[in-house]
Amino acid sequence: MKDIKELNLKELEEQFLSWGQPKYRAKQVFAWIYKKAAADFSAMSDLPEDLRKKLEKEFFIVGLELADLQRSVDGTAKFLFQLKDKALVEAVSIPAAKRITGCVSTQVGCKFGCKFCASGLKGFKRNLSCGEILEEVLYLKNNALDAELTHIVFMGTGEPLDNYDNLLKSIRLINSPEAFNIGARRITISTSGLIPEIQKLQNEGLQFELSISLHAPDDSRRSEIMPINKKYPLKDLILACKNYMAKTNRQITFEYLLVKGFNADIQSADALVALLKDLSLAKVNLIAANPVPELNIFAPAQGQIDKFKEYLFKSGVNVTLRRERGQDIDAACGQLRLRYEK
Repeated sequence: MKDIKELNLKELEEQFLSWGQPKYRAKQVFAWIYKKAAADFSAMSDLPEDLRKKLEKEFFIVGLELADLQRSVDGTAKFLFQLKDKALVEAVSIPAAKRITGCVSTQVGCKFGCKFCASGLKGFKRNLSCGEILEEVLYLKNNALDAELTHIVFMGTGEPLDNYDNLLKSIRLINSPEAFNIGARRITISTSGLIPEIQKLQNEGLQFELSISLHAPDDSRRSEIMPINKKYPLKDLILACKNYMAKTNRQITFEYLLVKGFNADIQSADALVALLKDLSLAKVNLIAANPVPELNIFAPAQGQIDKFKEYLFKSGVNVTLRRERGQDIDAACGQLRLRYEK
C-alpha cells in the first residue's frame, strides 16, 4: 500500500478521476486527514462506502509508531517515532503561550558530521519521504493539547536541503489551505549551507524563513567543526546568501553556536561583524551551546555570552539570543538522537 500523504491535492484529484470519482472527493479526504485527525478511512463518513474500501485497499494514513515520549520541565515534548522499516526519528513540540512550534526531522541520521551535533553520531541512513515528514507534523498538531501548532522549523535530525524534493513538497502541503494552512513565513528551513540548493530555493516563490548554520567567523574554524565548509567555503556561502536576499528580499538568519574556548571571544565577534557587513538583511541568532560531553561541547560563561551579544549589537548587527528549551530531555539544539543511540 502507498502512503496517501505522499499525494498533494492535485495528485489525489487525478487519482479519484482515474477511479471515476468526482475530484471534490480529494478535498474531503484532505479535510479528514489534516483537519479532523482521521487515522482510518472508515471514519470518513461523507465518502461512499465503496470508495472508503478502495482507499483502504490502496493506501494507508498512519505509518509512524510512537516509540517514546519525553516531557521537559519547561513543557517541551520530544517524540521518538519508529518508521515502517524500524528506523527511528524524532520531532519536538515547543510550547509558548497558546502556540506550538514543531521541530521536525527530514532524514534518519545525517551525513554532514558537524562536530557540535549529536544527531549524526551514528551516520546517515536515509531520507524521510514527504509522507513521513507530514506525519511528524500531523502528530505534533494532533497532540498539541490546549495550544495550536502555528510554526514549523526544519531543525531536527538531518540536513533539510539534502532531501530537497521531499522537503519542498511537504512545505507546500504544510502551507496549503486544504492541509495544515500554516503560513510560509512561519516555516523555517535550517541548512548547513548547501549552495546549489540555496540557489534553487530563491526561485521557489515561497516566503519561508531561511536559517544558515554558521557557527564560526572564518574558514579555518568553520571547517574544523563543519566539514561542509571545505566544499562550500564562507566566501562562496556569503555570496550565495547575498544573491538570495537580492532575489527574494527575504531576511536570512545566521545561527551562531557559542562554544566555550572556541568562538565566543570578542575577536571572534569582530570577525563575525566583518563577515556579514554587506548583508543588510542578515540577522544573527546566538545559541549558547547545549552540552554534548561526547563531543566536548560546552557553553561559555553567561558573562562572556552577554559581552559577545553586546559587541554585535553595538556594531549594528541585528542580534538575538535564543532561549533554549528541552535540555533536560536532550531535545535542544544539537542534542537529538543522542540518548537512545549512545
